[in-house]
Amino acid sequence: MAGAAPTGALAHGGRLGEARRQFPGAPEPFIDLSTGINPIAYPLPELGAAVWQRLPEPETLADLQAAAARAYGVHDPALVVAAPGTQILISLLPNLLRHRAATVLGPTYGEHAASWRNAGSAVREVTAWEKLGQDGAVVVCNPNNPDGRRWPPASLIALADRLARHGGVLIVDEAFADFDPGLSLAPALPHPALIILRSFGKAYGLAGLRLGFALSAAATAERLRLALGPWAVSGPAATAGIVALADAEWRRLAAGRLAADTARLDGLLRSAGLDVQGGTLLFRLARSETAPSWFARLGRAGILVRRFDADPALLRFGLPANQPAWDRLEKALRT
Repeated sequence: MAGAAPTGALAHGGRLGEARRQFPGAPEPFIDLSTGINPIAYPLPELGAAVWQRLPEPETLADLQAAAARAYGVHDPALVVAAPGTQILISLLPNLLRHRAATVLGPTYGEHAASWRNAGSAVREVTAWEKLGQDGAVVVCNPNNPDGRRWPPASLIALADRLARHGGVLIVDEAFADFDPGLSLAPALPHPALIILRSFGKAYGLAGLRLGFALSAAATAERLRLALGPWAVSGPAATAGIVALADAEWRRLAAGRLAADTARLDGLLRSAGLDVQGGTLLFRLARSETAPSWFARLGRAGILVRRFDADPALLRFGLPANQPAWDRLEKALRT
């Protein structure tokens, strides 16, 4: 199959060890604002010793799929596949679907294009909706990371319909859609050419738990389950996911808090002279011609933000977790 050679590891946020090496005199604790993860995690229940000591039962996985179906608005739990995070699904799908060509609407999360290239597909990365293909695989993040662009569900469904007529597939990464549920395509399932990816750890602030989901037509879902193999999701992750996904009130309260916090962060960034480009309730993207200097200044203050080699004028800011973190960020931005 034609395509580029496998790529190397991509740069991601959250690398505090590297930040400490780069800024050895920075004050501790280092504040990590480089990821789009909810800084206030869902309060985990007491899981019990058996969850750690035994392999998860099939009934537990079924309960997890049912909880995810209800939370995401999927009509049938059989259309839900649980996985140890969405990253493994991003890496797995190109090898499972075997499309010779893939188009990624970017700039966006870099692992999508890298995974298709690693599978031997010819990859086009386009920046405009009008340049998306009508066949092969098409990948869209909605809302997009890192700029928060949003695409109307009706437009995405029309695109999936066109791809279905040509044997293609639309993969929609909804990693940041938990607090924007009207954006999700999950109610449109089953659709023969639509696969949706949902992250658990970002919205619930539990990225280390490693839990994510693929939502798709039943045949595709079964292929994914077989490819993942038995016990793909740990017992603790499944048990925590069942409880958290059922807690609609926590999601409602979290959305209100995050909306207030993103508005507060936008105000701080604009006061410092940075141009807020957009984002989601879990991160904000800012532009500045002096972004490299800002990155270094914040790093020396013990604050890690996300920079982008492809566009050095951009910085992505996550949300501080508490008042001391807000105070340090405000002080660093005003210095």
